Amino acid sequence: LAGDARVRAWAARGWPLVVRRALPDEAGVPLGMPLPPSAGKRRVAICVDADALAAVALPPAFADVLDAAPAGWRPTLRALDALGARCGVQGRVFGSLAWQALTGERYVTGTSDLDVLFPLPDAAQAATLLDGLTALDAAAPMRIDGELLRDDGAGVNWRELHAGLTEVAIKTAGGVALGAAAEFIAGVAQ
Repeated sequence: LAGDARVRAWAARGWPLVVRRALPDEAGVPLGMPLPPSAGKRRVAICVDADALAAVALPPAFADVLDAAPAGWRPTLRALDALGARCGVQGRVFGSLAWQALTGERYVTGTSDLDVLFPLPDAAQAATLLDGLTALDAAAPMRIDGELLRDDGAGVNWRELHAGLTEVAIKTAGGVALGAAAEFIAGVAQ
């Protein structure tokens, strides 16, 4: 990878990497470098020792990506931020808009989704958050995709939870498994 000019430039700028799911034989912290569409949207897999990490940070909050967002997306971002506040959780952005905000490179295209993460609110607020996401998605100029995350990092696509399915795909660092939606919403690790 040291011979790749894009990888060297990324490292020289101190841009972040994203944690990814580990391959079966990998040791260390599995990371990824998502290059922008201008570089063919190539995904570079890297694995490093934990002591090589300079910092660990959450994805950017909605307010942190406003300046990098297309103008037409900004009202939706503000509304998502307000929805999270009403439900007692702070939403965050990942995917193309997050990378555009973090690097200044162009990642968002005319077909990009808005990828969002929300911590799982208390059970009393979950329906409010899911109903709000559905309403905002219907009115937004882009598709809103994303997940609700449990405290242990496990996540479920918000659409699956809103659909009222009995079982949902629960994603963890170790893989994906079906689990009871009601237990996920209650914050129960399965």
